[in-house]
Amino acid sequence: MKKLLVALAAVAAFSAQADETLTVAATPVPHAEILEFVKPALAKEGVSLQVKVFTDYIQPNVQVAEKRLDANFFQHQPYLDEFNKAKGTNLVAVAGVHLEPLGAYSSKYKALTELPGGANVVIPNDATNGGRALLLLAKAGLIKLKDSNNILSTTKDITENTKDLKFRELEAATIPRVLTQVDLALINTNYALEAKLDPSKDALVIEGNDSPYVNILVARPDDKDSDAMKKLVAVLHSPEVKAFILEKYKGAVLPAF
Repeated sequence: MKKLLVALAAVAAFSAQADETLTVAATPVPHAEILEFVKPALAKEGVSLQVKVFTDYIQPNVQVAEKRLDANFFQHQPYLDEFNKAKGTNLVAVAGVHLEPLGAYSSKYKALTELPGGANVVIPNDATNGGRALLLLAKAGLIKLKDSNNILSTTKDITENTKDLKFRELEAATIPRVLTQVDLALINTNYALEAKLDPSKDALVIEGNDSPYVNILVARPDDKDSDAMKKLVAVLHSPEVKAFILEKYKGAVLPAF
């Protein structure tokens, strides 16, 4: 019996050494939920996944760049490009996972046509999501922009604003909190879901399935092709994850693979 226990202990020690660990930053919904869903499948591949939840769009990139975390899952490519440019980092996309259509919400009005002149509109204050919000409003006919394809458009690029909309920029995470205080709020789907909004029903206008803002898994260049990262991508791109996204989020989040 003693020999058997020693043998089992040796096997357990070997298994512990063989297991890899990935620590991934994620915003709560849907990113952390998706990662929690894949944990069991990844564990079967010998990878222990640790999910660190953040509620902002800055620290997940900072901590990956500083090697405090292995990867993150919360952003799209245009945001990553702007972050790298502004902060001097060189984080890279590992794989696209899903799309979160950005929408416009109101607690006061049921249609964009009901917005009064001088309505207060709040949009994200980061360059890519702010531009994304303006493009959505331009597509909906509320404003016109110098370039309707420029994802970095700002309020200075508005060439026509017939309703004299009053724009204010706030950090994306805080926008749901002011929804009742403004006439229209442009909210990223992850924060809309956290605020118990149903994008498919509550948004007055929302991006289509052709949106280029696919949410991506991000890492440092030296880690993006590691065995553990490849295993994570494989489970994230599995039919089970696609089914999970479609069933849980009912069209508010769409698989991008």
